[in-house]
Amino acid sequence: MALSDSITTCLSPPVHYVICKLGFEKKDTYDINHILSENGEVCWEALTEHLCYFESVKDQSVDYIKSIRALGPVCESVHLHFKSLTKEQFVTRYALWFHWTNCTELFLEVFDVLQYIQTTEVALGLMKLTSCLERALGDVYLLIGKDCPFLLRDLLASEQLAVVFGQAVMNLLRVFIGSPYGLNLRNVLWHGFASPEEIPAKYCAMLLFLTAGLGQLLQTHLLQSQCILVHRPYVIFMNLEELNIFPGKFLTTNLNDETLSIAEELVKLSSFVLKTMLPFWMAALSAFKQSRYADCAILLLPQLEVGLRLLFTTTNKCPNRLLTAEVKLLSKVNYDLMLARHLENEEVNQLPAVLEEPAMASEFLWDFLNHQEGPRIRDRLSHGEINLEVFPREVANQIVAFAITLLCRFSEEDMFAFKEHMVIKPLMNCASRYCSQFHPISRLKKQVLECMKSICLWPELPTVPEEHGEMIKGLEGNVDASILILMTSDIISQLQQYMPQNCYSTDDPINSVLTERLLIELCETRICTLYSPRPVLEVLVVLRKVSTQCHQVSDQVITSTELRFKQWMNKTLRSRQRHNYLRMLNSIKFLSPVLRLILIFITLELINVHLVCKKNPFDYQQYLKFLKSILQYTENLVTYTSPEKNKWDETIELTNKTLIKIRKTSDRKLMLMQLAT
Repeated sequence: MALSDSITTCLSPPVHYVICKLGFEKKDTYDINHILSENGEVCWEALTEHLCYFESVKDQSVDYIKSIRALGPVCESVHLHFKSLTKEQFVTRYALWFHWTNCTELFLEVFDVLQYIQTTEVALGLMKLTSCLERALGDVYLLIGKDCPFLLRDLLASEQLAVVFGQAVMNLLRVFIGSPYGLNLRNVLWHGFASPEEIPAKYCAMLLFLTAGLGQLLQTHLLQSQCILVHRPYVIFMNLEELNIFPGKFLTTNLNDETLSIAEELVKLSSFVLKTMLPFWMAALSAFKQSRYADCAILLLPQLEVGLRLLFTTTNKCPNRLLTAEVKLLSKVNYDLMLARHLENEEVNQLPAVLEEPAMASEFLWDFLNHQEGPRIRDRLSHGEINLEVFPREVANQIVAFAITLLCRFSEEDMFAFKEHMVIKPLMNCASRYCSQFHPISRLKKQVLECMKSICLWPELPTVPEEHGEMIKGLEGNVDASILILMTSDIISQLQQYMPQNCYSTDDPINSVLTERLLIELCETRICTLYSPRPVLEVLVVLRKVSTQCHQVSDQVITSTELRFKQWMNKTLRSRQRHNYLRMLNSIKFLSPVLRLILIFITLELINVHLVCKKNPFDYQQYLKFLKSILQYTENLVTYTSPEKNKWDETIELTNKTLIKIRKTSDRKLMLMQLAT
């Protein structure tokens, strides 16, 4: 029998007791009228009377065990109250009090779910409720505070929310969410510890009730303080094409019915799926079929974490860590730990090696979940940062497709027929070739290519008629532009031995077409992004800043050239402006090859410093000093070429000094490259 079949719960005995049994020990029948007035207001004083505190502690810390036990009948009463209402009655009495969340319809949907007690839907509703509630509480926090805490537990423990709602109210809320000592419903669901059957519906009902009550308290506070609650804008996924990993048909259309039917079969067979979690997987695929893409992602992401946790605990021989254990371990066995290079005991984590060979799963997971410039899907969904009504189909496509590859790969059954199926094989091939899109290395490559595209627009820029060419020559300062071009060519020639063949010309090293082709080929060089050493990351920071400055220079040149040409033709330039414009045209001659040289240099440095760090540790502080001098040059270029400054003579002098410095230090640079080769 597969291990995934034998596991009946991911909740440790203490946590299972707290969530599944503790709140059912008191059999009292509680009258809803004690906590709900005739006019529909929540009676917070009566509610908070059920909180228990440790008597010996000065700050009156909550005794969560006694509080959960005492609140059990209250939650049951709230649940029965909601079940007794029609949808129309619920909307009439409560809808107004959900407006503060900016997600009224979502809370009305949770009420619908509670009427039928479908365990998977209750769990899904609770996950959505907690994420939206957290977002709304963050908006309330910003009425008083400045930087909203990232973690729910810190948000609920903040003085700012206690000022608005009262400390006792916040203590009550923390019994259900936000404290690892309480029910901690949000975390056990979003981290995939709880199966559908392990979440009592009455706790979902209670949080729905409390959210309405918070709305009532907030209205009073807003009237007294004369403040207006402002909702932060949702995160919008830009450049969705960057998230398209899998084959063409998966990018523009939904995964088809045949693929989803195979996925349903894989879910039943794969050892990646805990059998107790099977309903979540089936509900996720069903949600996808119904175009409920946010629901699909919300259901699937915790299950990917469960499957990976199972692999993690198996490969690292720590099966006890599959369960929620002591409080200090609850939040540790998550994606961050599972994808880390080392375990807490400094032993090598075996999971990335298991994931890496068949599929670049680690890089995919880092891209979609962890990298700061990536979509960070799970964080943003669980913290309520995404508008669930417009969750992109493209993102759900990629998550489901990636899940299918894991289902196929990690199975004790003979999956050959599935892997070779015409709709599955392209997914497996794509996953095995995946390259990171959001690691700083990948972002630098993207920056370089975008900057190069901008510089390639320069030859298309309008210029003065040929009869003014002599005027341009007459305006040259102490340094001839041709000298700078020659020096640039000389430096590129020194670097050619480290470049791909057929991407440069010894006769014309700074040819724009060839340098563009060279940069494209250099950026296609595969570089492992997992566990980049600190020197590489520090170098990357500087190189990315250099690239950003180069792009800004290019944009400024394009804008200034187009504007000045128009003014020239309209004869609206004063004498000094005309001379300055001609100096700019003179400077552009050398500035284009210099910027292309810097981009080539950046890309070669990226490749070589990564290889050197893998082979030989080196004193990179001195190396960083040199790179920062290049950064200083590009920053000065941004200043000199800005429309406000237009210091083109200074640009020529500055570039001359920098090129001399680069050429003088080329031996050191070449030494670094030789170490890499």
